Amino acid sequence: MALTKDKILKGLALFLPGIFLLGFNIGTGSVTAMAKAGASYGMSLLWTIVASCLTTYFMINLYSRYTLVTGETALNAFRKHIHPAVGIFFIVALTAGVMGSVMGVMGIVADICFVWSKSYVEGGISPVVFASVFITLVYFIFWNGKTQFFERALAVVVAIMAACFVANFFLLMPPPIDIIKGMIPNMPEVSADQGKGPFLVIASLVGTTVFSGLFIIRTTLIKEAGWTIKDLRVQRKDAIVAVTLMFIISMAIMAAAAGTLHSANIGLTRASQMIELLEPLAGPLATAIFAFGIIAAGVSSQIPNVLMLPWLLCDYNQSEREMTLPKYRIMVFLISLLGLVVPIFNAPPVFVMIASQAFNAVILPATVLCIFYLGNRTDLMGAYRNSKATNVILFLILLFSIFTSVVGIKGVWQIISV
Repeated sequence: MALTKDKILKGLALFLPGIFLLGFNIGTGSVTAMAKAGASYGMSLLWTIVASCLTTYFMINLYSRYTLVTGETALNAFRKHIHPAVGIFFIVALTAGVMGSVMGVMGIVADICFVWSKSYVEGGISPVVFASVFITLVYFIFWNGKTQFFERALAVVVAIMAACFVANFFLLMPPPIDIIKGMIPNMPEVSADQGKGPFLVIASLVGTTVFSGLFIIRTTLIKEAGWTIKDLRVQRKDAIVAVTLMFIISMAIMAAAAGTLHSANIGLTRASQMIELLEPLAGPLATAIFAFGIIAAGVSSQIPNVLMLPWLLCDYNQSEREMTLPKYRIMVFLISLLGLVVPIFNAPPVFVMIASQAFNAVILPATVLCIFYLGNRTDLMGAYRNSKATNVILFLILLFSIFTSVVGIKGVWQIISV
C-alpha cells in the first residue's frame, strides 16, 4: 500500500510544474474573459482559445528547452546575453500586469461571494470580508515558503476548479454543432454601434492564455526541479497535460456562458452576473458549482500572482529563492493588500481584469523576440538551436502578438474614452 502511494506521489511530482502553470494561467481573468466571450458571442471565438493554447504549448517548449540545454533561467539569460535593461523591463512590466490582476482577482471573487451569500444571509456578507478571508488564506500558504508546498496546495485547488468547470460544461453546454463551428476562425457579427466589440475580448483571451510570465516562471520551475536535456520528453508530457487542461477548462467556461446567457441573449458586464443569472436559467446546483469553480480559480491564480515579483527578483539576481526572508514577506503582504482595492473603492472588477489581461498581450512581442534571439545562438544552444520551421512559426506568433497588442491597446482606449 505504501509502495503504491509512493508511486502515485512520485508520478504526481513529475506534473507539479505543469499544474503550477495551470493554476497560474486559469484564474478569474480567464474565467471573466471566457465567460464574457461566451455570453456575448457564443462559441464563435473558441478558435481563439485553440490558437492561444497551441501558441502557449509552443512557447513553453522553446523556453523550457533553452533552460534544459543551458541551465539558465529566462531572466538570467536576458540579463547575461541580451542586456540587463531587458530583464528589468520584464520585471517591471510583469509586476504591473500582476498588480492589476491581484486587484481584479480578489474583486471578482469577493463580488461573486457577496452575491451568492445573499441567498443565505439577508443583505449578503460584505465583499471586503470575503476579500480579507481569501487574502489571509493565500498569505498563509505563502508563509510556509517552500515551492513544493505551493505546488501541492495549487494541485488541490486546481483539481477542485477543473472538476467544477467540467461538471458545469456537461450541465450547461450549448449544441455540439456550435462548439464545432467555433473551431473555425471567424469574427462575430455585431451591430454597427458595437463594431469593435470583440477586439478587446479577443486580446484578453490571448493575454490570459499566452501569458509571458508563464514562460519565464516555467524556466525557474524547471531549473529548481533539476531537469536537464535528458528530461526533454518528461517536460513535453508535462506541457501537454498543462495545455490540454487549459483548453478543456477554458472551453468549459465559455460553453457554460454560451449555453445559458448567450442563448437567452443576456450580456455580461460583471462576473457576479453569472451567479444572478445562472440560477433561474440552470438551477442552484449549476450556480453553486460555478461559484466554487471561480473561488478555486481565484485562489489558484492569486498564489503565483503574489509570488511573481520576489521570484522574478531572485531569478534576475541569481539568488536563492528563500521566501521566508522578511523583505519578501513584506513585499508579498503589500501586493496582497491590493486585493482590497476593488471591494473597498467599488471599482469595476471585470474592466480591471480584462484590461490587465489585454496589457499582458502587449508584453508578448518582446517575449517572442527574446527567445528568437537566444534560441538561434549556436554558442548557447548547439545542436538544439532553432530550426527553420521553428523560426517561421515564431515569426507568425510575433505577427499575431503584435496584432493582439494593437487590438488590446485600442480596446482599452475605446472603453476609457467612452
